[in-house]
Amino acid sequence: MLAERLRDLIRARGPIPFRDWMEAALYDPVDGYYNRSDRKRWGRAGDYRTSPERSELFAATFARYFAKLYDELGRPAQWTIVEGGAGDGSFAHGVLRTLAEEFPAVLVVTRYCLEDVSPDSVSRAQQTLSEFADRVSFAGVSDLGIGIYFSNELLDAFPVHRISSTGELYVTLDAGNKFTWTTSEFSTPRLAEFLERHSIKLAPEQIIEVDLAIDDWLTSVAARVKRGYVVTVDYGAEASDLYDPVLRPRGTLRAFSKHQFVDDVLHAPGEYDITSSVNWTQVKATGERLGLEVVEFASQDKFLLRAGLLEALGKRLERIETKADQVRLTTDAREMILPGGMASSFQVLVQKRG
Repeated sequence: MLAERLRDLIRARGPIPFRDWMEAALYDPVDGYYNRSDRKRWGRAGDYRTSPERSELFAATFARYFAKLYDELGRPAQWTIVEGGAGDGSFAHGVLRTLAEEFPAVLVVTRYCLEDVSPDSVSRAQQTLSEFADRVSFAGVSDLGIGIYFSNELLDAFPVHRISSTGELYVTLDAGNKFTWTTSEFSTPRLAEFLERHSIKLAPEQIIEVDLAIDDWLTSVAARVKRGYVVTVDYGAEASDLYDPVLRPRGTLRAFSKHQFVDDVLHAPGEYDITSSVNWTQVKATGERLGLEVVEFASQDKFLLRAGLLEALGKRLERIETKADQVRLTTDAREMILPGGMASSFQVLVQKRG
């Protein structure tokens, strides 16, 4: 079991940074949460539901937005859409189906590449997208060229360092052999550099998460996009709010199982999803250093309205015959744009290169 292997590692090496513990809990090749084929992660029967599973309108609206970006790029003869953290392929299927039905000229020139570190997710996505086999690939893309790099709820799953006013939080074992917290010096000088670069001063007993992986990820993405857009959907806040000791004195780290919060994040590694909120100030600042210009940043509900959600709804209602399905789709649309709804807690960042 993963828990026992982590205990053995701590006994041999001593306390390990939480970032390393979280990476193992989520991405261990055998027992990591995202690599386990015996777990139902998505949907009502799983641990969480992302927007593509909640409604087909999410992908349909983004397909319309992608078609608009294609026009703004001068309608190239070929272009590429890369989806990072593509999961089971639900979003990709919705985008490709919408392009086939409403923007066939765009579909003809589109290469859609899915990237995911989980072999189980890739296997599921291959089944989901079998009808578009001639348009999709699952190999990594070293040079995207002209096109879009899209991700939905990817950054929040990156392993994070936890920092307090007295040092970095590590995971160790208590007298009963259970995982517990301890504090030690920073595991990498990049943490002190991050705090200094973003002028972060921690209050006594305050804890924050620092996601160094965001900088590494965006550096890789920016190097692959020669001309096009990076479209990032996730939940988070600006640094001033995210690191406010009054609003979030213990940070934003949390775990989910069966759509419920897990009380003890350290209890059972590999058994549940672990996540933290995205620092949008960091994403934007890093992008600017890499030549990515912010062209839009908005809450997901407002973005979807501007991107054509109501038009996507109208197109689908024309093709639906049963009253029950019409009501279901209309209800989906209402939930995605109502003030205070789930979509309002997500954000969409669009960055442009070239």
